[in-house]
Amino acid sequence: MTTVQNVHIERPDQGEEAARADLYGLLADLFYAPPSQVLIDQIAASPTEGEGTLQQAWAELVDACSRARHETVREEYETLFIGVGKPEVILYGSYYLSGFMMEKPLAELRADLARLGIERAEEISESEDHIATLCAVMRYLIESGDESDRLAQQQGFFAAHMRKWVGDCCEAIETRPQAVFYRPVARLARAFFDVEALAFDML
Repeated sequence: MTTVQNVHIERPDQGEEAARADLYGLLADLFYAPPSQVLIDQIAASPTEGEGTLQQAWAELVDACSRARHETVREEYETLFIGVGKPEVILYGSYYLSGFMMEKPLAELRADLARLGIERAEEISESEDHIATLCAVMRYLIESGDESDRLAQQQGFFAAHMRKWVGDCCEAIETRPQAVFYRPVARLARAFFDVEALAFDML
């Protein structure tokens, strides 16, 4: 998985597709590791205009970032997603789809990634069904997919490897009392994934 550098929250001159790619990239960063103070401050300084569930969720994250400090967020991330023994919240799709880690859904995902020409970087320890990796792949498909069937690729990948479980994962985060910073992150992710699912249904 590749993480996002210099995330741009607002790109009105480049349209909706660029905004989608940016949001997938941001979610990939936030779920892959606790954000740096630079990224936290960048989100905190972002505009929050607009109406609707997605815009409200974004405004909640901006507000959370205005009060967040990296060290506190790092501790929260480790408590929620790493922990001692079993994490409070598991971020891997196979767990939600089959009840176990490293199961058939991961094998199917790896086969699809191979068909797309995407390989996991050697330094990445997480398996490919980590939610951050999947968000990074969606960003790649938006920005770099074959123009002739770019939307079809996105729709197929989202349906096969994200749609059935990402909402449950986000809900699990939202219900954890330890989730202070990551509760608005999960709300933003769930709202965005809902919008994506509706948009794909209209294709």
